[in-house]
Amino acid sequence: MVVAHQPVMVDEVIRYLITTPDGIYVDGTVGTGGHSLEIGKRIAPKGELICLDVDRSSIRLAGKRLSAFGDKVKIIKESYLDLDEVLKGIGIDEVNGILLDLGVSSYQLESSGRGFSFLKDEPLDMRMDQDRNITARELVNNSSMESLQGLLWNYAEERWAKLIARAIVEERRTEPITSTRQLALLIETAIPAKYHPRKRHPATKTFQALRIAVNSELQDLADFLEKVPQLLVRGGRLVVISYHSLEDRLVKQAVHRWERGEMYPRKLPVFPEARPLLMKALRKTGLRPCQDEVDLNPRSRSAMMRVAERI
Repeated sequence: MVVAHQPVMVDEVIRYLITTPDGIYVDGTVGTGGHSLEIGKRIAPKGELICLDVDRSSIRLAGKRLSAFGDKVKIIKESYLDLDEVLKGIGIDEVNGILLDLGVSSYQLESSGRGFSFLKDEPLDMRMDQDRNITARELVNNSSMESLQGLLWNYAEERWAKLIARAIVEERRTEPITSTRQLALLIETAIPAKYHPRKRHPATKTFQALRIAVNSELQDLADFLEKVPQLLVRGGRLVVISYHSLEDRLVKQAVHRWERGEMYPRKLPVFPEARPLLMKALRKTGLRPCQDEVDLNPRSRSAMMRVAERI
């Protein structure tokens, strides 16, 4: 049974993303098509929606869901990181809006069978793109204790990183760690019970860190943000929904750099005070989902939306 994914902050996405119904828009993380379905309804027949994702299974589901839009919607198996090359390949220079929803979909958590969730007993895979070589199982069983500790701290700010890394290394001396349940139980045991979080599973941060590492999520986001101003028309907008502080920090820092003009070509003799704004934040602070949405969709509670506009 395929679990339908409930898109987060749909009304806010539509309000900030679509500036002209005839424009060209990109859903860089289409998933099973929740946001794209609503975007497609609101752009004009002359408008265009380009949908990207690296997950083949999600793309198949999105294709069925978005088929009624016909040629108005293009679905391409590619990472948003390579959006510049995708646009070049289909003869487009700039677009009017780009959406990134950086969360893991309900389908991936509950129906993909790839070990994204510690609530099921599945193989330790965690690859969004099945064409990638490195799995979570390989990272867990082959990385040194120091590497594991660094991974858990750098990608999840896990305070028990050292204890968890040590427990992993000791466990795999006896037998390989191959399943989500085996790893989750190991983490529960490694962290002293009195320090277990009240509102989340003790393995939450470790699973986050492994998923980020397997899919190069932070590096891909950082590299993509360097390209954004050149991909948008003037007045075009970037909308990013993130779900943890590490992603949100990258987006926030990028917006601050753009507002200071730091991406202006350095080889040109321009005085700092004359550097133009590349993009500006449309809100001083990020936007959170309303309480009604959180009540209906608890997974939206950690969402943070930031919006920037090309100047």
